[in-house]
Amino acid sequence: MSRQRRRDTVPELELRRALRALGLGYRVNAVLPGLPRRRCDVMFKGVKVVVFVDGCFWHGCPEHSTAPRNNADWWARKLSGNRARDRDTDRHMMALGWTVILVREHQDMTAAAGEISDLVRGLRGEGPHKQVP
Repeated sequence: MSRQRRRDTVPELELRRALRALGLGYRVNAVLPGLPRRRCDVMFKGVKVVVFVDGCFWHGCPEHSTAPRNNADWWARKLSGNRARDRDTDRHMMALGWTVILVREHQDMTAAAGEISDLVRGLRGEGPHKQVP
């Protein structure tokens, strides 16, 4: 597990590239307010939007998660704890007035970036971004 990347994973980089191509600036790997040991993958601080790019295995994707057979009890507790922490983080951030967006690693990052862009621009009072063909 120590060799698993905690940040700058391929899906995160794809999403960030797509957001940048849409002209959005953001913070990366930012500490969450009130939760000093937890971080988000992308933050739009001015409009209070946080984005988490979750791996299917580590965060229990309903479509793609698997359960290891070796040391099954330990893994079940570990992955269940990850999901519980994720939900706790979501509740905490929403209680502070933040919008929480979850993007799974198997999703189309360009489409996700477009939806995030529309939300952020809407919260800023801007119109949707028109991409030049």
